[in-house]
Amino acid sequence: MSYDPDSFVDKPPAWHSYEAESVLQAFATGQSGLSQSEAKLRWEKYGANRLKPPKPESAVIRFLLQFHNVLIYILLGASVVTAFMGHWVDSGVILGVVMINAVIGFLQEGKAEKALSAIRRMLSLNAMVLREGRRIQVPAEQLVPGDVVVVQSGDKVPADMRLLSCKNLRIEEAALTGESVAVEKSIPAVDAVTAIGDRFCMAYSGTLVVYGQGRGVVVATGQYTEIGRISQMIAQVDKLVSPLLRQMAIFGRWLTVVILFLAASLFVYGFLLHDYPPGEIFMAAVSMAIAAIPEGLPAIMTITLALGVQNMARRSAIVRRLPAVETLGAVTVICTDKTGTLTRNEMTVQSVITASDQLQVGGVGYAPVGGFSRDGREIRIADDADILELFRAGLLCNDASLQQHDDRWDIQGDPTEGALVTLAMKAGLDLISEQKALPRVDVIPFESAYRFMATLHHDPAGQGLIYAKGAPEEVLAMCSHQRSQGKDESIQLDFWHARISAASETGQRILAIASRKVQAKQQTLAFSDAETGFTLLGLVGIVDPPREAAIAAVQQCHAAGIQVKMITGDHRITACAIGTKLGIGDGQRAITGIELDDMDDAQLRQIAADVEIFARANPEHKLRLVTALQENGEVVAMTGDGVNDAPALKRADIGVAMGQKGTEVAKEAAEMVLMDDNFASITHAVEEGRTVYDNIRKTVVYILPTSSGEAGILMLAIILGMALPITPVQILWINMVTTVTLAISLSFERPESGVMSRPPHDPNASILSGFLVWRIVFVSLLMISGGFALYIWETLQGSSVELSRTVVVNALVMCEIVYLFNCRYLVASVYSRQGFLGNRYVLWAIGLLLVLQMLFTYWPVMQQLFGTTALDAATWGRIIAVSLILFLLIEFEKFLLRRRGITNL
Repeated sequence: MSYDPDSFVDKPPAWHSYEAESVLQAFATGQSGLSQSEAKLRWEKYGANRLKPPKPESAVIRFLLQFHNVLIYILLGASVVTAFMGHWVDSGVILGVVMINAVIGFLQEGKAEKALSAIRRMLSLNAMVLREGRRIQVPAEQLVPGDVVVVQSGDKVPADMRLLSCKNLRIEEAALTGESVAVEKSIPAVDAVTAIGDRFCMAYSGTLVVYGQGRGVVVATGQYTEIGRISQMIAQVDKLVSPLLRQMAIFGRWLTVVILFLAASLFVYGFLLHDYPPGEIFMAAVSMAIAAIPEGLPAIMTITLALGVQNMARRSAIVRRLPAVETLGAVTVICTDKTGTLTRNEMTVQSVITASDQLQVGGVGYAPVGGFSRDGREIRIADDADILELFRAGLLCNDASLQQHDDRWDIQGDPTEGALVTLAMKAGLDLISEQKALPRVDVIPFESAYRFMATLHHDPAGQGLIYAKGAPEEVLAMCSHQRSQGKDESIQLDFWHARISAASETGQRILAIASRKVQAKQQTLAFSDAETGFTLLGLVGIVDPPREAAIAAVQQCHAAGIQVKMITGDHRITACAIGTKLGIGDGQRAITGIELDDMDDAQLRQIAADVEIFARANPEHKLRLVTALQENGEVVAMTGDGVNDAPALKRADIGVAMGQKGTEVAKEAAEMVLMDDNFASITHAVEEGRTVYDNIRKTVVYILPTSSGEAGILMLAIILGMALPITPVQILWINMVTTVTLAISLSFERPESGVMSRPPHDPNASILSGFLVWRIVFVSLLMISGGFALYIWETLQGSSVELSRTVVVNALVMCEIVYLFNCRYLVASVYSRQGFLGNRYVLWAIGLLLVLQMLFTYWPVMQQLFGTTALDAATWGRIIAVSLILFLLIEFEKFLLRRRGITNL
C-alpha cells in the first residue's frame, strides 16, 4: 500500500486501524525517519503543512455588502425621494443612518476567512523530527507524510500522526473532541469504525501533550488533517438569513407593491376623473408615497438592535452581528456542547467510598473550598484516620500541583491528579508538609498499558510505604485486604464491584487508591513490588461538574418553550449522567456518533427531534444534527468552545461561543460570544432577543398607522377634489420629528412580564399577525377620521388653508403622542403596568416633541418654511379632544381583546 494524499481527500484511510509497522510500510519510511532528500521531494509534491488560505475578500467589498439588505434599500429609497423633493437635510440624515449602520455591521460582523485564519494559527510553530536517524528541529510547515516526529509534555502536536511508541503519553483533545479528560495514548490498533476520542493510537494536529512523550509517523498534513477537514467544513457552510431579515424582506416587498399601486391609482384617478394638471397630480401622488413610506422604520430597527447589543454586552454577551439579536428571540432549540459550556471543565472529586463509609464532597473546580457530608449532613473528618490516609495517598502518589492566581486556581499537570490535590487540601492536608513527612524515593509512572501509578516513600522512622492509584480493576487485583475503621481485613471484592458499578452509572470516573508497607531498606520500586499485598484504602469518584447556573438556565429554557439538546464528544454514560443533573434527557437514552453514521437524512431528522443527548459526536455529526433540526423547521442556537464546534456554530441560526475557554476558531465562527462562559447568559440573551422582537413589532405597529393616516388623508382629499390637507414638506416634518423622538423611545421598552414563559414566535410567521394588521387599520382609520374631521371643520369655519393644515399636522402629532402610550403594551392596559411612567425615555421624547411642535406652530421662521400659522386655545382643545378619543377607543379595543382571552399579539 502506498500513500498519496490527493487520493484520500474525501475518505482517508483509517490509519488507526493499521498496525504501526504497516503504516510505516505504507509511507515507505522507517523508525529512523525519512532522508533529507526524500523529505524535500515530498514537500515539493504535497506542499507545506499549513492550511491553504482562501482568497481574501477585499475590505471594500465587505463594506459594500453591508448595504445588501432590504432595510437599507428602503432607507436609500426614502433618501432618494426626499432628495428629489429638494429636502437635502432630510436626505442627508437618512444617508447618515445608512452609513452608521454599514460601519457598525462592517466592524461587528465576522467573516469566514477569520475563522479559517484562527484555525491556521493553531498549528505548532516547530516540530522535533527524525531525519536519517538524527533528531532535528524544523518548522512545522516543513513536515511531510512519512516523517517520524517526537512529541513531549507541553508540545502542540504538529500534524496528524499514527503513534509508534509512547511513554506515559496523555494528550488533551478537548478542543477537537469535547472530552474534558486528557486521553491516555497507546500503540495497538483499534477498529476502523471508532470515534476520534477513542483512537488511542493517534495524535491529532493542534492538540496538546500534557504528560509524557511519544513518537509517531505523520499520516496527514495541512488541509488533510482533522483540523484541515474542519476548516473546509466551515468554508462550505452557508450562513442562514435571520428570521427578522427574512420577514422584513417579505414585508418590504409587499409594502413597496402596495405603495406603488396606490400612487399609480391615485395619479390615474386624479388625472382622468378630476382633470388635475399632470404636474400637480404627480406631486400629489409622490406626496402620498412619501407619506406611506415608513422611512424611519429601518433606522429605528437598527437602533433597537444596537440597543439590544449594548444591553447584552452589559450581561457578558458580545454580539458580532446586529440581526443575531432578534434571532435569539426566535430560538426554538439550543444545541450545546457539554465540556466547558454546561460543565466547568475542571475535574472534581464528588464522592469518597471506603469499606465502612461513603462521603459526598462539596465544592466544585480546583479551588480547595468545600466540606464533606454523609447522607446530606455535614461532618468533620479531621479525626478520621482512614479518610485522611486515603487523601494523603492520593496527594503523594501524584505529579500535579495547584497554583493560585488572584481568585483563580490553576492546575499544573493532569486534571484528574489535580482533583486529588484539591481533595486533600479541602481536608486540611498541605502538599509541602506531607512531602517532607513522607518524601518520595522512587516511582512507577502511570502507563496506559498497566493503568496505575505507584510511589515509594519513607517516613521519619525509616519505614517504607508504597502508595498506588489507578483503574479500579487493576488496583483491586493488587489488594488482598481493605482498610476498615483503622484495621486491615480481608477484601470483599463483591462489595467493591457493586460500589464501582453504582458510581460509574452516575457518570463518575472511579479511581482506586491503595497502600502497602515495605522494609525500610527498600530504595527502588519495581513492578514486582506492585503485584500483590496491598490494602485498599478506598475509591474516589471524579466528575466534571455542571455549572449551577446552567441547571437553572436549562429550566428557564424549558419554561420558555425552548428545547435543550446536548451534543458532546464524551462517553454515553457520562453524557447521560450530566444530562440528568441538568434536566436534559431522561438519563437513559442517548445516541452515539457511530449510530448517527448509519442513519439516512430522514432517520436523522426524526432522531434529532426525539432525542436530547448525543454522545461521542464529531464535527460532522454536530453539523448534520444542526442541519436536520433546521430542516424540521427549528431555529437553532449552537453553543460550544472547541474547534470541533466551529462548523455547527457557523451553520446554526445563532452560534454562541465561550469567551474565556473557547478557541479563537469557535469565536470567529459564532455570532455571539459569552465573555463569562456561562450557559445562563444565553437565557438572558434570549430574553433580550424576545424583547427586541417585541419592541420592533411595537415600532411597526406605531409607525405604520401614522404613515397610513397621512396617506389616507391625502387620498381622501384628492378623491373629494379638495386642496391637500397636508403638504409634502409637512409630511416629512411629522415623519422626522416623531421618528427621532417618539418612535425611538419604544426601543428602550423593558421586557414585558411573562416574556420568558411563552413559546418562541414562529420564525416563518409574518412580523404582523392578523390582529396587528387589524390594529394598524383601526388606528389608521381613527387618525384619518380625526384629522380629516378637523380639516373639514376649519374649512367650514372659513379658516385659511395654512391654519387648516397646521391643525391637521398638530392633530396627527398629538394622536401619535397618545398612541405611543397605547403601543407600550399591545394588549395589556396602559394603566396596569406603569404605562405612563415606566419608560423615562417616553417622557423625555414627548417633552422634546412638544417643544418642537411649539416652534413649528409659532416661530416665524418655521411658519415661513412649513406654511404654518398660530393656533388659539379653542383649536388646541379640539385637537386634544380628538387625540384623547383615539386613546380611549384603542384602550377599549384592548379591553375587548383581553375579554376574549387574547394576551399576546
